[in-house]
Amino acid sequence: MTLFGALGFTAPWLLLGLLALPILWLILRAVPPAPIRRLFPGVVLLLGLKDDEQVSDRTPWWLLLLRMLAVAAVILGLAGPVLNPEPEAAGSGDGPLLVVMDASWASAADWRARIEATDALLVQASRADRTAALVRLTDPEPPVFQSADSLRSSLPGVVPDPWQPGPEEVARFIAALPEGGFDTFWLSDGLARDDREEMLAALEDRGAVTVFESPRSLYALQPATYADGNVVLNLRRLRPGPEAEVSIAAHGLDPAGNPAILARIPGRFESDAREATAELSLPAELRARITRFEIEGQRSAGAVALPDDSLRRREVALIAGSQDREGLELLSPLHYLTRALEPNVDLLDGALMDILPANPDVIVLADVATLSAAEEDAVLEWMENGGLLLRFAGPRLAASDVSRDSEDPLMPVRLRAGGRTVGGAMSWGEPKSLAPFASESPFFGLEIPEDVTVTAQVMAQPDPTLADRVIAQLDDGTPLVTRKRVGQGQVVLVHVTANAEWSSLPLSGLFVQMLERLAVSSTPAMPEVQDMEGTVWQPEMVLDAFGAPRDAGNLPGVAGEDLVTAPLGPDLRPGLYQGAERSLARNVVTADTALEPVVWPQNVPVQGMIRAQETPLAGWLLALAIALLLADVIASLALSGRLRSARAAATVLAALMLMPQTGRAQDTTDAMALAATSEVTLAHVLTGDDRIDDTAQAGLRGLSDTLFFRTSVEPADPMGVDLETDELAFFPFLYWPVTPDQPTPSAEAYAKLNTYLRSGGMILFDTRDADVARFGGSSPNGRKLQALAEPLDIPPLEPIPQDHVLTRTFYLLQDFPGRHAGRDVWVEAAPPDAELIEGMPFRNLNDNVTPVVIGGNDWATAWATDARGNPSFPVGRGFAGERQREIAYRFGVNLVMHVLTGNYKSDQVHVPALLDRLGQ
Repeated sequence: MTLFGALGFTAPWLLLGLLALPILWLILRAVPPAPIRRLFPGVVLLLGLKDDEQVSDRTPWWLLLLRMLAVAAVILGLAGPVLNPEPEAAGSGDGPLLVVMDASWASAADWRARIEATDALLVQASRADRTAALVRLTDPEPPVFQSADSLRSSLPGVVPDPWQPGPEEVARFIAALPEGGFDTFWLSDGLARDDREEMLAALEDRGAVTVFESPRSLYALQPATYADGNVVLNLRRLRPGPEAEVSIAAHGLDPAGNPAILARIPGRFESDAREATAELSLPAELRARITRFEIEGQRSAGAVALPDDSLRRREVALIAGSQDREGLELLSPLHYLTRALEPNVDLLDGALMDILPANPDVIVLADVATLSAAEEDAVLEWMENGGLLLRFAGPRLAASDVSRDSEDPLMPVRLRAGGRTVGGAMSWGEPKSLAPFASESPFFGLEIPEDVTVTAQVMAQPDPTLADRVIAQLDDGTPLVTRKRVGQGQVVLVHVTANAEWSSLPLSGLFVQMLERLAVSSTPAMPEVQDMEGTVWQPEMVLDAFGAPRDAGNLPGVAGEDLVTAPLGPDLRPGLYQGAERSLARNVVTADTALEPVVWPQNVPVQGMIRAQETPLAGWLLALAIALLLADVIASLALSGRLRSARAAATVLAALMLMPQTGRAQDTTDAMALAATSEVTLAHVLTGDDRIDDTAQAGLRGLSDTLFFRTSVEPADPMGVDLETDELAFFPFLYWPVTPDQPTPSAEAYAKLNTYLRSGGMILFDTRDADVARFGGSSPNGRKLQALAEPLDIPPLEPIPQDHVLTRTFYLLQDFPGRHAGRDVWVEAAPPDAELIEGMPFRNLNDNVTPVVIGGNDWATAWATDARGNPSFPVGRGFAGERQREIAYRFGVNLVMHVLTGNYKSDQVHVPALLDRLGQ
């Protein structure tokens, strides 16, 4: 592209045509317009008369100028003028172009600007006929150079990840770099990392490197902490700057359970300061409702801090069976509990019935043997609503008859009378030590000190359920801690005292760790690695790169030690993780996160994201040329006296030129809406592969014909839909053939797809690879399906069971073949409480339509017919192949009938009850 200030030309050689304008002027000047020929016999009678309408002997200068301007506009328009073009420094070169994106959470705040900058680069590459490739460092793949226009079409589906590229990703990227020369444009997130120098050297060895970096300041929010009764929030910004104020919103649930902003906290950065602090004072009840803190106006996961149990101070009520003895605090039943819990919880004092209305999280009963009937009922109700009752043994409990003959509702096990004494003055045995904790115990992984011993305890009565309730035991197998679930809560019994009379456990750090594992206490910092070993944490909610919370779906659990030490990545996403007894948040920015700006070498050009938008002017200039030529026609008609006969044509032409053209797209959209809603219309997702799209169209046409002839459904002609532009609500059923290279939908398209699935629509994903891989295999189509389906709100899936309604919606089926006869077809999993109904061969499943069906049998190819209704593709061989095609049609009929009628067939489970009600 040749630049002339703010104007550039993609075909500058065409400007040489302007040199011909003077020659054209002379030619037009020398050739007068054709005179008007008047035929009249009595010419002599006209001598001396003056004709008011005179005809020039040469073209007027203003008409010549009009024609010169029209020709000049054509030449300039064909030269490809562009207003505010990219400078040559960003588009020079003729070799391949590699676009590298950090694509981290720090890039999300101005992601739209990054995509626009990338699009501008690819436009430049397309004009220069350069191939291009794009790599995201957070998930690097080997660069594949292709046409720049093809790469531009996939840009809407490129999104950042909520983590930073680490040394492993950078090393994988460097190893995958192709040999040969190419230029690199690096869209940096602005954060300093140790591996940038190595990567920059590898890229400079292959060609020129230009860095694009946003000039905007990046803000980050550290996890909230609790200090001196206030929530403390520490903020950081990447670069020093002038005084600035930001607003932090505390999101949570209002008393009605609806999402709301519970509070706003201002944070102020002093001039040239990179850190700021904000404090928030909230009642404990309101503080417990907070689900996340977010810097308003910053669309980044680094600007979001998720709180967990470390922020919420739990309320614990301590109740002892005997009063403290004056001067003997170390013998107090509550002394060690108070010292262990006081730094991290809010302790409640008072009588049991006075404390229960405050709804504490935990109630600790230290050697409390008997409760009144009113207290017992109140505690049971409190436990069923999620309370934790922690009981410690002691002389009073050992001497009582509680839970002897039958299990007490407030005890996890039955107890033997008396108790057990070992290692004392009246015993021949040695003190007992603790056995290693079992893998299913909440204490699994905790290190047991050698000096922790037990000299006395209350004994559990042998029972068939005892083994399942023991979560800690002595080295001789005697239960030490037992637990039982009660409703949503639980009751835990420690078979020794809460003081040091019966054991040395309260004197050790293991005592505090065991309380933390039972969720009695919550620590203000991330737990130590040794405390997390052997535990598995399930993700409940994760963050995307833009800081938006997402349901964790079917993401696998994370080992406790990895949750604490492993860097964030595809296997460990930022979010909220639930353990056996407590929740733990893993945030993008931690207290130890270094937020330092990258410093580039002087030889590397760094450009900003903000630039003038390119405006092609060719269309406007050509339109101006047409308008000038039309004006020339009208002027010529006027000069020749033929204007009257041309007025009607000129009027119609002007009306056509002034007619707004925007209505065409609207008319097209309205026509599509009318066609899709007048009859049942099946649709397929356009993949960009004409062969696959034509097959899908033919397949749905064949299925529509089958429905027309066999059922009461009379579908219209099927349609192809573009997920980016078309409305999906018109179609009850979408067929989505998966290809390895189809573009990933944009965030807006995924929002439409999720709305479509939640409102009752069905998508049939067809990987078409059942002949080479089973579902979930490592075929390219299967990997692409995983990438396409990840942002979708898809419920848990299972292979289609034999009693699923799809097996009997219209036809009775047990196989679901297409062109291939694979058995792996997945649908929404049945609820865990689905049971067989007496007298019926199937379970009482839910009445919802499965939102997705996934398989790889290539159904469209089996359904496909031509315009005459003949099969378009062969299926199998001979009669067996035609039988397979027939079963494929039946499966398609069952799918459509299922999405149109729901699980009405499952209502047969109610037949026995209906007949019984009718007295038959």
